[in-house]
Amino acid sequence: MRKSHLAFVHDVIVALASFGLAIYLRVGDAALPRYWPVIEYGTAIFGVIAAASFLAFGMYRGVWRYASLPDLVCILKAATVAVLVFTVVLVMIVRFEPIPRAVPIIQWLLLVFLLGGPRLAYRLFKDNRLRRVTFRQRDQRVPVLLVGAGDAADLFIRAAHGSKHAPYRVVAILDARGRRLGREIHGVPVVDGPACLSEVVSRLARRGVHPQRLVFTDPNLLGPEVSMRGLIETAEAAGLTVARLPSLTELRDAGEEDRLKLRPIALEDLLGRPQIALDIAAMRDLIGGRRVLVTGAGGTIGAELTRQIAGFGPEELVLVDNGEFNLYSIDLEVRESWPTLPCRPVLCDVRDRNRIAAVHREYRPELVFHAAALKHVPMVEANPGEGVLTNAIGTRNVADAARAVGATAMVQISTDKAVNPTSVMGATKRLAEHYCQALDLAGAVPRGAAGAADAAATRFIVVRFGNVLGSSGSVVPLFQRQLARGGPLTVTHPDIRRYFMTVREAVGLVLHASAHAVAHAAERGRILVLDMGEPVRIADVARQLIRLSGLKPDEDVKVVFTGLRPGEKLYEELFDTSEVPIGTSATGVLAAAPPPIDLRVLQRAVEELSGAAHRGDADSVLRLLARFVPGYSQHGAGPRDLGEGAHAPAVPVRPPWDGKRSDRPPEEAGRA
Repeated sequence: MRKSHLAFVHDVIVALASFGLAIYLRVGDAALPRYWPVIEYGTAIFGVIAAASFLAFGMYRGVWRYASLPDLVCILKAATVAVLVFTVVLVMIVRFEPIPRAVPIIQWLLLVFLLGGPRLAYRLFKDNRLRRVTFRQRDQRVPVLLVGAGDAADLFIRAAHGSKHAPYRVVAILDARGRRLGREIHGVPVVDGPACLSEVVSRLARRGVHPQRLVFTDPNLLGPEVSMRGLIETAEAAGLTVARLPSLTELRDAGEEDRLKLRPIALEDLLGRPQIALDIAAMRDLIGGRRVLVTGAGGTIGAELTRQIAGFGPEELVLVDNGEFNLYSIDLEVRESWPTLPCRPVLCDVRDRNRIAAVHREYRPELVFHAAALKHVPMVEANPGEGVLTNAIGTRNVADAARAVGATAMVQISTDKAVNPTSVMGATKRLAEHYCQALDLAGAVPRGAAGAADAAATRFIVVRFGNVLGSSGSVVPLFQRQLARGGPLTVTHPDIRRYFMTVREAVGLVLHASAHAVAHAAERGRILVLDMGEPVRIADVARQLIRLSGLKPDEDVKVVFTGLRPGEKLYEELFDTSEVPIGTSATGVLAAAPPPIDLRVLQRAVEELSGAAHRGDADSVLRLLARFVPGYSQHGAGPRDLGEGAHAPAVPVRPPWDGKRSDRPPEEAGRA
């Protein structure tokens, strides 16, 4: 017999007993024999009515093991309907004269208690709570501290209480928002805020409780008074390992056991960046129903651009990349996730001017996002001609092709390495910035080019930002590979710092900034700069990765400094000394207005560089870059050639994002 059948039999027996028991409680022992005839036929009638009511309200679709508030509501409804119908039947049969008027009320209370009580007792038994209360046996589970007193904490604690094989027990909760201090969640006290972690651990130790792990319910809950990095360092000093819960959606969808599976802290959680409100409506208006082309679509940034653009419903999506496998991968992903979206994969190198022009003429994109680039500084430094051909000549090719077909806008993805460049990569990206800026100001294609009359309104938008966590060639995947081999982790300089953001956040802000620029003609000729927060010391990133792996930096895994590489700077900047940051109405986006360079001068420069690069003349490439890119010197002359032992400027150029942003010197600004 199934358990649901046993539950039904139990409930019918309870219902049969409830009528007689209600009369007994009302009249007592002495008067009970007088009511036996009524009890006999009334019990039979009520049993039939109650059984029908229980089935009608679906009381057996639930599981007693997980009985909760919805089950109680179901019991209340079924019991109420059964008693009301029974009362009406008794009135119709005997006019209710031989029965005390209080009996229906007593019977209803009895029925709710007798139906709900066993379910509650069964859940307590299965949750092992009765045993814990009765026997007080020694708990062998790992004691943990939770950070965050919200819904995720509630689900995790319930799962821990509900499984006799649970590996964790929550001993206290730190409320990041301070709203529930002094209260309890399922018997677990909310004791203090995250800033008081050391004091909380000490207080618990005096009571004989020694937490071993700090678990974040939501890394975004921390207030401004405490950083994730600082809290992890405090936890390490107190002997606690750190982890985080799955997202709230994952917790709700997971089974009871899966809710107890902790996740490692993601490195992006350590950035401590506030969430920037994106103008989703403007982004949808920009992309929805338009033909969009993405270059470098198989790369880290290009692939994320493709995903987010596809989500806004373009008319057609053209994916351009010169890597066959990368292009195949992103094309397959788009076809699987958005099967109705027309997607055209095009195997093409942006350095091929004729091929790029032909692709644009064939698909006639209205929006072009140019993410194709060589970005690894030492690699481009060793191959300057290739860097010029891809980053500068490739950008020229894409920009001219977009204007020739009358595209609404082309968006150039730039980098903070283009500011005061000391590397070939930075110099080529700076030249690409200048070219797009000059075209945006000119508002027309070069004289004699095809389609000039139709392309006058094409906008050229340059969006500049710093490093993206996890992108190909970035430092984080390198650290992860070194950590997997047991170390050491190599950092070029103890003081080297970089701006970081996640790829999803960066691409979202690129689309946000692009939508703003297209809608505001006043931004013509300006470079849009994303809010990157505070720069992060790379050595701190390395040590945090070691900590997040459950190891101790400089003990279990060493951090080794190898010296700055050619073209590498200690400090990246978001604004050149010649650029004045200008506020925009787009949240998280500022504008820079560098002095423009004449378009004809840039065209000649690009042609000369193209010739030198195609000839393989690296010396001429470096000499021409130093001549055409303001601030760049092939020998790194000047204070920004940060070789070994060199120093950054006393106060780097920083954007005044808001009145609260610090103007601390770099040795303090990057301190974790």
